[in-house]
Amino acid sequence: MSLSKNQFKLITSLKQKKYRLKHHLFIAEGTKVVDEFLHSNFELDQLFCVDNSSYSNIENCYLVSDAILKKISTLKTPNNVVAIFKIPKVQKLKNDGLILVLDGVNDPGNLGTIIRLCDWFGVDQLICSENTVDCYNTKVVQATMGSLTRVSIVYTAIENYLKNTQLPIFATLMDGENVYKSNLPKSGVLVMGNEANGISEQILKITNSAISIPRFGNLQQTESLNVATATAILLSEFKRLT
Repeated sequence: MSLSKNQFKLITSLKQKKYRLKHHLFIAEGTKVVDEFLHSNFELDQLFCVDNSSYSNIENCYLVSDAILKKISTLKTPNNVVAIFKIPKVQKLKNDGLILVLDGVNDPGNLGTIIRLCDWFGVDQLICSENTVDCYNTKVVQATMGSLTRVSIVYTAIENYLKNTQLPIFATLMDGENVYKSNLPKSGVLVMGNEANGISEQILKITNSAISIPRFGNLQQTESLNVATATAILLSEFKRLT
């Protein structure tokens, strides 16, 4: 089948955040990613594929040509399926267990990797500042490889959240306490900052403790770690000690 003008216009518009928010829809691509969403609580809006043998029992499934799929795909090398899902309602903020807070993380690849890390380490809620990249950005969705279906993500004014939580708050700083020598609790809030500027000053004032990952290299010249890499190390250490 060929797409209608309205279908094509809608799919194209969802590449921009303002239209994702307007329509409460986002795009997922590729068999693995789309299948993860289909087997989750996310609600399908429309699905477009070049081979419907795997999706023949799904409503709103449209068989399209390779040429059409290429036009609507956001990937350089399109897969065989593009799907539109509904953005779920915002979940309530948690105040127990280990919670990760992101302060202005801008790179879609970093956010996608961090969502996968949350899934891996059993952190089921990720709280993001309002200036953190949109988790339904197509690059983020692809980078999560389906983990977005298992991690609750809430965008909020993190300053208010941190002021009201009763949990201990850990900021990640270059000059913080060595995380390998820290007494880490089972429940707490770990704050990770922006790739270039780290945690903002107003957020630092609210935190209870500062932790860091020490450098072991002989020259000690590496400026910093990638935020996703640092998140992996810190989550691993929190889980190891608890």
